Amino acid sequence: MSPILAFLGAEPQLILVAFVALLLFGKRLPELMRSLGKSVTEFKKGVSGIEEEMGRPNNYNSNSYLPPPTYHDSVRPLPAEERPEITAPKFQPPTAAPTPPATHIS
Repeated sequence: MSPILAFLGAEPQLILVAFVALLLFGKRLPELMRSLGKSVTEFKKGVSGIEEEMGRPNNYNSNSYLPPPTYHDSVRPLPAEERPEITAPKFQPPTAAPTPPATHIS
C-alpha cells in the first residue's frame, strides 16, 4: 500500500489531530505554521547547496601530482637502543577480602 493511499481512510484521525493542534496552539497556529514553512525552506536551500558542492569540480587538477611538502627541521625517531623503556603499571590484587554489599530495607 502506498503512503498516499494510507491517509484516504484516515479523515477522522486527521480531524482529531487538527482539533488537538487548534486547542494546544490556538492563536499561535498561523505563526507556528509560518515558522515551520520557513524552516522547511531553509532546509531545502541547505540540501541544494550541498548538492551543488557535490556536483562542482574540485579546485585542483586531478592529473597533476604534487609531492608532499618537505620539512627542513624533520625529527627522526631514535634508534631502538636509545629509546626510553615504556612500562605499564603492574596489577596488584586487593589485600582485603571483598565486603558484601549493604542491603537497605525500608
